[in-house]
Amino acid sequence: MSTAKKDYKKITTKSLIDMKAQGEKISMLTAYDYTMAKIVDSAGIDVILVGDSASNVMAGHETTLPITLDQMIYHASSVVRGANRALVVVDLPFGSYQSDSKEALRSAIRIMKESGGHAVKLEGGKEIKESIKKILNAGIPVMGHLGLTPQSIYKFGTYTVRAKEEQEALKLIEDAQLLEKLGCFALVLEKIPAKLAQQIAESISIPVIGIGAGSGVDGQVLVIHDMLGMNNEFSPRFLRRYMNLYEGMTQAVSQYVEDVKSKDFPNEKEQY
Repeated sequence: MSTAKKDYKKITTKSLIDMKAQGEKISMLTAYDYTMAKIVDSAGIDVILVGDSASNVMAGHETTLPITLDQMIYHASSVVRGANRALVVVDLPFGSYQSDSKEALRSAIRIMKESGGHAVKLEGGKEIKESIKKILNAGIPVMGHLGLTPQSIYKFGTYTVRAKEEQEALKLIEDAQLLEKLGCFALVLEKIPAKLAQQIAESISIPVIGIGAGSGVDGQVLVIHDMLGMNNEFSPRFLRRYMNLYEGMTQAVSQYVEDVKSKDFPNEKEQY
């Protein structure tokens, strides 16, 4: 299988499917605002996820559940303005699609119209089949999400690895194949055994993006605040920190405070 990289000027859902066929891994990170999106996009990321993880890292909530559709649209529209190359995928928040398929469609349409996002992401398999079908029938691309689904945290009761037991693993495989059959263009697998994730990725033709799902999938996603080390309280096994911004930013702010207090800032060159 070829591993040659094609120079994509604009990433689309088709680009991702082509990447999988060509054996090129897909890079995906979250972003929630214009400035971060611009940085991530210019660095060459393939997919920007406007995740409902904004509820945690931007608003300080314990779970992803409190964030609203209006807030997701606000974050997504900011990201879209900063992204030129990347595909922008927006999470449908908890409560905006689970109740019925018509509500799901209205939510997805609002995101697409009001934010300018390129696709939506939903958590779940067979139980949200009708919602996915209705959104896809409206011409809106859908990315699936299986395994650990944070919007269902109170059902699981824990953030531990999912699908370690045979029955749950079989359901995961069935759900992944169903999402492909329905027409989803890609799938996120979160916190499941690497061997199972690879098995799923090899059994379906759409790209599988992993987070805590090993290296045998078609791409990886991380939360930008975790990857840059802005969050020093979250240290799961799957996280690789590429910087320690928490320490660096804390030192910078402390130095600023000291310079202001000591009247070192501003100096003569820093005033008019």
